[in-house]
Amino acid sequence: MTIVDRNRAGRAAIAVAGVLAGYLAFARDRQLRWGATDDEVSGDLPGDELLAGADLVATRAVTVAATPKEVWPWIVQLGQSRGGFYSYDVLENLVGCRIHNADRVVSEWQHIAVGDEVRLHPEVALTVAAVSPGRALVLRGGVPMDDVPPPYDFTWAFVVAERPDGTTRLLVRERYAYTRGWAALLVEPVAVISFLMSRKMLRGIRDRAERTSTIGRP
Repeated sequence: MTIVDRNRAGRAAIAVAGVLAGYLAFARDRQLRWGATDDEVSGDLPGDELLAGADLVATRAVTVAATPKEVWPWIVQLGQSRGGFYSYDVLENLVGCRIHNADRVVSEWQHIAVGDEVRLHPEVALTVAAVSPGRALVLRGGVPMDDVPPPYDFTWAFVVAERPDGTTRLLVRERYAYTRGWAALLVEPVAVISFLMSRKMLRGIRDRAERTSTIGRP
């Protein structure tokens, strides 16, 4: 390597370090709690007990101008080959997920129980760890890397909470418990991607529920 090449590599390393430092200082905490209040971030949610010692937690939320009863059907039909994830399906399908986001509630997808699978991809599924109809759905598992098991345990909770005015707070919480020392190197970048996809998903559920909501109608 020439002196010029070493200088370029050094400048590139400094630039990457600067971006990483900026993310850790200003963006990380914000994306891990997008839309959520202090009480929602610190409060207990269904599924927390499954991974009591989580190494990384993200709590994101949105207000929906619809009742919990009107929001829940969109949550219960989540999944590949079901209602999709109401996010960027074009991006999901670039990696073979075969996602098709539903724009209507489908009666055949309105039944889910502990032990059922919710697929992220034709070959990747999470398991329903807990379900409280009309209130909470908790998924558990991880995404393997070829034949290597995921280096973390993971829960994904969807919770609806009624507000005094009859509208709904929709909360989504991710919890990661590392099982390998290097897991953070994988999970931290994944958390950024998850933020972008989850924000779109929350807005997608909100928009769909509000289109058919009875709130504010005579």
